[in-house]
Amino acid sequence: MALLEVQEVAKAFGSLKAVDGVSFEVEAGEIFGIAGPNGSGKSTLFNIVTGIPFGPDRGRVRLDGVEIQGRSGNAIAKLGLARTFQRETSFDGLTVFENALIGATYGGSVRATALAEERAAEALEFVGLGAPSFGRLAGELSVFERKCLMLATAVAMQPRILLLDEPASSLTKPEIEASIGLIRRIAARGITIVLIEHVLTFLMSLSQHLMVLNNGQVLARGRPAEVIADSRVVEAYLGTRRPAA
Repeated sequence: MALLEVQEVAKAFGSLKAVDGVSFEVEAGEIFGIAGPNGSGKSTLFNIVTGIPFGPDRGRVRLDGVEIQGRSGNAIAKLGLARTFQRETSFDGLTVFENALIGATYGGSVRATALAEERAAEALEFVGLGAPSFGRLAGELSVFERKCLMLATAVAMQPRILLLDEPASSLTKPEIEASIGLIRRIAARGITIVLIEHVLTFLMSLSQHLMVLNNGQVLARGRPAEVIADSRVVEAYLGTRRPAA
């Protein structure tokens, strides 16, 4: 049985069908990539799965066989699902350590005790924000450091599955390479990863399976090399080639 099962989920905003009958499965321990042009429904799909800030209009989402659609984001987190966001999200007026501590206690898995503090500190060290950074305000960090803090906050939750929404956005090439290495290390800890990126080369570096969305629907799904060679995917990203004059 797959760790994450998503069956025929849909979400509409008025007449706009942002996600329209999407189904997929993610096996425990894999990195599953989701791609698609801007506006294809990727982030809306993450919102549906995580319950933050909304669930599906219809369809089912199962985590390790347990239906989670309709539950609060806090309750879903308690079952072992964490996520990051496309924009760098943190409590800017709190310190780096305080942000990670919120992750360690979110979902009610542990209280703000020595154990939570230990988890927060370990997660920060893991992503490269060591002890000298603990007292810095989150709002003072660079874009890359803020992304690392988001990852640390999620890792401190000790999730079974982690959903990453465009972790490479706004990063330099060296920072992207560092991000790829960090995601691989997270996966090596036994955390299953679902990864959104519109940059296919980034997904190709990490994913065992790849799904491409377009206009809220699944355009292609399978092994990454096969998916990016699909003519429908090429057309969605590059458009239809015009005949020579």
